[in-house]
This record gives sequence, structure tokens and C-alpha cells, in this order.
Amino acid sequence: MKQAKKAPEPNCFGLAPSVDADCEVLILGSMPGAASLAAQQYYAFPTNRFWPMMAELLEGKTEAPARYADRLAMLLRHHIALWDAIASCHRDGSLDSAIRNETGNDFSAFLRRYPKIHTICCNGGKSFQCFKRYNKDLLRREDLRIVSMPSTSPANARWRLPDLLDAWREPLACLLHR
Repeated sequence: MKQAKKAPEPNCFGLAPSVDADCEVLILGSMPGAASLAAQQYYAFPTNRFWPMMAELLEGKTEAPARYADRLAMLLRHHIALWDAIASCHRDGSLDSAIRNETGNDFSAFLRRYPKIHTICCNGGKSFQCFKRYNKDLLRREDLRIVSMPSTSPANARWRLPDLLDAWREPLACLLHR
């Protein structure tokens, strides 16, 4: 009798969310890349445009804070939480296309704990795809806006920083210029 092939054990486990009780917007990546997992920091790969984009949008600065703790504080100051759609997965390398056997994070419990969150911005197609796959009940909530945004990853080379700024400005408008 042939045994069923067992799925490989996950080799990537996501980071804890950066969030507080005042957050209104949640930005979701898919799963941190190898550099981010090694550093235990969101968007640690040097050419990812996430932090420069956030510094420009939120504080009108051309450079993000140098210290990771200051970067997270900048988001929290503007009521933005940061997490990932995927809790664990198997992946060789850092590309989203290499993600296999993923497990989604529990967003129903997360949103019960942080009820002020009304907008979820998925940073890239894989984030959006996984969020939709594992959170069908949340997709029906009329009080929750879920948007797919262009990825800030350097792999998304056709989107330059000015284009990303234009695209991301609209879903964050509720937090800008307070």
C-alpha cells in the first residue's frame, strides 16, 4: 500500500504584528523574505521601497528613519498596523512565487482585538490572494475595506517609487494630514 506524500514542514514562520489599540489601517505583506526573516524586521531588504514610501507619504521625508524601532513607531504614530497574510509556509528563497503550503494568519481574532481597523491594504498580489483564500467571512463585512496594492518589492520593477506613492496615497488618505 502506497502512503500519501506528506507536505513538507514549513521553513518560514512570520513575524509578530506591529499594532496598537489606535490602529485604523492594517498593511499586510505575504511572508517576509529571507533578509527580513534573518533580521526579524519587516521589509529589511535594502531595495524594498516600503519604508521610503511610508516616510514620504506619512511624514513628507525622503528617507525613512534609520532604526527599525523608529520605523515601526512612525507607522503606529499614524495608526498603521503591519503584519502578513501568511503565518507559515515552505519557500526556497524570497520570491512570493516560491511560496508553497501556506497557512494563513487568524484575522477574525485579530480584528476582534483591534476593532478600530477599517482598512486592510495588501502589499502585492500574493498577500491579497492569500488573505482572500483564508478569510472569506471577512470579505463580506461592509465595515471593512480590503484593497490590493502594488507590491513595494524590488521584484515589482515596473512600479517606480513615484508610481507607488500615487497608488498608496488613496487608501491611506484617511490617515494623512491629521
